[in-house]
Amino acid sequence: MNDSEIYEDFRKNVRRLATEKIEPHARAYDEEARFPEESLKAFKELGLVGLAFEEAIGGQDGDVLIQSIALEELGRVCASSSLTLMVIWAGSVPIAKHGSERLREEVIRPATKGDTVFSICLTEPQTGSNLFALKTRAEKDGNEWVLKGQKRFISNATRSDWYTVLARTGEKTFGLFAVHKDDPGLSFGKKEKKLGIRGSPTADVIFDNCRIPEYRCVGDPAKGYNYITDSLSYTRILIGAQALGIAQGAFEAAVKYTTGREQFGQVVSRFQMIRGIVADLATKIEASRSLLYRAAHALSAKDPAARSLASMAKLLCSDMAMEVTTQAVQLHGGAGYTCDFPVERMMRDAKITQIYEGTNEIQRLIIAKHVYDGLE
Repeated sequence: MNDSEIYEDFRKNVRRLATEKIEPHARAYDEEARFPEESLKAFKELGLVGLAFEEAIGGQDGDVLIQSIALEELGRVCASSSLTLMVIWAGSVPIAKHGSERLREEVIRPATKGDTVFSICLTEPQTGSNLFALKTRAEKDGNEWVLKGQKRFISNATRSDWYTVLARTGEKTFGLFAVHKDDPGLSFGKKEKKLGIRGSPTADVIFDNCRIPEYRCVGDPAKGYNYITDSLSYTRILIGAQALGIAQGAFEAAVKYTTGREQFGQVVSRFQMIRGIVADLATKIEASRSLLYRAAHALSAKDPAARSLASMAKLLCSDMAMEVTTQAVQLHGGAGYTCDFPVERMMRDAKITQIYEGTNEIQRLIIAKHVYDGLE
């Protein structure tokens, strides 16, 4: 079996799992704003959480492309479930990559079994994309670190077992820290009421003299910003995959609906204008998929262009997802505006992909810098 066949076989397995075990709950996750526990159990069936970790620590040693395919197929039926897995990886991979052996054994090895939920804590009340302005501090006190500050819009907050926190360790240095849900001084703000991805709880995470053991500092306490910068290229590709999946799901729903709906004595899918819209959407989805997969290959190969390609993929896939889901609602007509069809949920879910992990305006700045730097 060649690589292409391996990826497609994996896709079929994830799609089957998503269709049978996750899609039936997607509407309830959204309407009830509850964490997708059933999805977490489903992930374990295929060992999806372990894809992001090397075999030496209990993982499946999956590359970025296969992780992207997993998120794409989950996003196709349920964005909240796709986000849940993505945030688990976003919070745990920096620990697996830069943490001490002790920290990896304590935190990552158990997580590969699929029972551990993570959050990544970057954004603060007064800082969004400007991480240099963050105010949360970590101060050394004997053989402990003491964290003080507040993080905002944290996905999986209140449900996560571990919180990976970027905090200032000096005037111009930052560290990355692994905080457990039971550590003293950790608390949460109110759960946010959101436009979309309602199945993923979002809340402030508050550190009030939160004390953690010294070994819970991830790697060098002065290199946390570098660790996160490297990680953002990875997570932006994952968000692109999530957005691509949302778009694919909405597109398929619209094609199905227009095939079964009649107006003016004929099936809607026979109208030339409808066919033109569908053709454009299909083309944009495939173009986005090609760029996303190229970015995934570049990151796995440690290509210097990977950072820019990751931003391009995140930008293109998320903008495309917003367009496709909006058009999918339009193609459903009045029915698309009701909650009887999943496209209205998909349209709401798609919006966040243009915002988190660096807004698309920030992605454009990164891409432009890469272009102009190449002229020097």
